[in-house]
Amino acid sequence: MKKQTIWILTVLMAIAFVGLLCIQIFYMKNIVQIRYEQFSQGVRQSLVAVGMRLAQDEARHFLEDEVRKVETSSLETSIEPAANLEGIKYSFTTWTGLEADLTIKGSVNEINKLQTSGGMASHYQSVQDAYRNRYLYQKGLLDDVILNIISKASARPITERADSARVRLYLRQELDTLGLKVPFEFAVANHAGTIMYKSPNYRVTDADRDNMFIQPLFPNDVNGTHNYLKVYFPTKADYIFSSISFMVPAFAFTFILLIIFVYTIFVAFRQKKLTEIKNDFINNMTHEFKTPISSISLAAQMLNDQTVRKSPAMLQQISSVITDETKRLRFQVEKVLQLSMFDRKQSTLRLEDVDANAVIYNIVNTFKLKVEKYGGSISASLDAMDAIVNVDEMHFTNVIFNLLDNAVKYRDPERPLKLTVSSRDLEHERLEICVEDNGIGIRRDDLKKIFEKFYRVSTGNRHDVKGFGLGLAYVKKMIDELGGTITVQSEFGAGTKFIIILPLSKN
Repeated sequence: MKKQTIWILTVLMAIAFVGLLCIQIFYMKNIVQIRYEQFSQGVRQSLVAVGMRLAQDEARHFLEDEVRKVETSSLETSIEPAANLEGIKYSFTTWTGLEADLTIKGSVNEINKLQTSGGMASHYQSVQDAYRNRYLYQKGLLDDVILNIISKASARPITERADSARVRLYLRQELDTLGLKVPFEFAVANHAGTIMYKSPNYRVTDADRDNMFIQPLFPNDVNGTHNYLKVYFPTKADYIFSSISFMVPAFAFTFILLIIFVYTIFVAFRQKKLTEIKNDFINNMTHEFKTPISSISLAAQMLNDQTVRKSPAMLQQISSVITDETKRLRFQVEKVLQLSMFDRKQSTLRLEDVDANAVIYNIVNTFKLKVEKYGGSISASLDAMDAIVNVDEMHFTNVIFNLLDNAVKYRDPERPLKLTVSSRDLEHERLEICVEDNGIGIRRDDLKKIFEKFYRVSTGNRHDVKGFGLGLAYVKKMIDELGGTITVQSEFGAGTKFIIILPLSKN
């Protein structure tokens, strides 16, 4: 798959995921807003109902007070009949001072005869009189109650008019009726904001503007000293968001899909990169194997020449070429196989105590000819007093050889190559080995990747620099297997320094 196609798919999937997330967030935001409005409306409705119930309680209080007064006193009603030419007039006066008149027109004698006869008219009249008296009594009683509420109610302490227990009970009942079964805290404050009383856990710091609901109590008081019921809900946010808990799995699945998508894109790009690396590896391997194979083939052709066979010197030279190129070919194959076996944990090391200074000294002497061939120089400063390490000598030799070989490959053509190999003692029984050159150096972006398999820095694509991109990966793998560490310090255009730290042998 082309990189452009991968990018197009990535952009399209990203747009789809962003759109899906936006829709979910918008939908959730609308639901939360609706739930907030429903909650606020329900709370306000409950507070109004609580205020009305408290007002009714107060009216009931004064009414019961009037009834008690009536029960403790007799009904002082006087009936004073007065006769005139038109009939008989009755006057009523209640104990509250209300007066009423009833006039029966007609002949006085006939009226008296009717009253003493016990007829139906007399019974009907007595019922009417009883209802009239009842009406006048109730009306007077209610008038007194209303006057008392208007004149005396506002003078009562708020703790009596709306005590804490009743307010809490009414709030709980009204909220439960509307399905708002959430904990609440409340307080009653006067018009100046002074709290008259509050619930045990009421804290002003917990009540913000969006979470505080205020309802005036007894708003019709004539003296203007109004009181207010303040209520807030500590778990309001939890209650609101619990109603949209069904959205959590949707978001979870969306994020899982997003992670899978990102991982898939990452794998696609990685596979694309590995494909490119594989192609580079095959090209480089062809280059590396082509040279020794060509040399061996040429040497074999020369052996078929009769004149060459007659010359011992030529035979010696051709034999040397075949041997060197075969070793070179074997070394490259061995490097690939070793990395493959280490990845599968199938390779075993033949560990033994080795004097690192002696091994490095021999490598430097062997490598000196190659360095001098390019007009450079190599020196060794082996200052470590104790350099006995427990390593596989063959692999340890290959590690140092790889580092020196890279220094030659990536030399700066503008100045003579200078190579330095040094060793020194470190605390905690460790040995430090440094390989330093004055080559072209490594860019900062490449420093993090130079130990990856098949990775080659951008300057390594020059036609005169060959390799598989396995050398430093092999070095890093071997140093790790030997229990050491390797780091690199480099400045582009100034040179590179590899630092190897190995534990000393315990023997």
